[in-house]
Amino acid sequence: MFKVLERILKDKIATEPVSLTGSQRMRGCIEGTCTREALSECAKVCPVNAFQVKGTDYSIDYKKCIFCGKCVEACTKTILENEAQVNGTGSAMHHSSQDVMPYITETGERVLAEVLQEKLGRSLQVRHLDAGSCNACDFEMGALSNPYYDLHRYGVSFVASPRHADLLMVTGVVTRNLEQALKMSYEAMPEPRLVMACGACAAGGETYGDTYAIAGAVDKILPVDIYVPGCPPRPSAMIVALLAAADMLKKKL
Repeated sequence: MFKVLERILKDKIATEPVSLTGSQRMRGCIEGTCTREALSECAKVCPVNAFQVKGTDYSIDYKKCIFCGKCVEACTKTILENEAQVNGTGSAMHHSSQDVMPYITETGERVLAEVLQEKLGRSLQVRHLDAGSCNACDFEMGALSNPYYDLHRYGVSFVASPRHADLLMVTGVVTRNLEQALKMSYEAMPEPRLVMACGACAAGGETYGDTYAIAGAVDKILPVDIYVPGCPPRPSAMIVALLAAADMLKKKL
């Protein structure tokens, strides 16, 4: 027992600072330019219609994007076929190693990384609801409580009942079987209450297409306050979104 205490006092805080940059192999934000010829090919191969062509430019709807990389592959392939120069630094689209930041629906603004530095004065109780996910988001969410990310240092914790929750954190595309549970959980929460759509299924709803068993994205059922893109989003992006939600709650109280 004393050896454990001695080790804790000697090593101080073992929690790592949260990084919003992954490995070089990570598929993060899409950057770079694309030729007019390649734009149509990139849009065709996107399985969730997240790639949108705007004249001679493009935009990515990260709510829907599953980061499969097909648009980047199509862009590079088309440019190479046309014998254009590709150096990976701007003449063709490529994935960066940066997380895609969550964004708030009220202002339409992306959450800045500086939210990590503002630790004091926050308290947020979260109820997680799996509305029909593949469990990838849920596994990443489970890492939030480990010693590396240590979510509790920010004053954020998960609760077992929606009656004790400030935020409903939803993962997965909403299935017909769980649509009622989603509504009941939201109605049981006290005011003010927030809803977070976490991951491409909950935020975009395009991952599994349209079937009789799927109700769709969370914002088709409930008002969503903050979206967290990714398939699945990394724990660091989830932390940024949760802290932004805590700031939103503080303003509403």
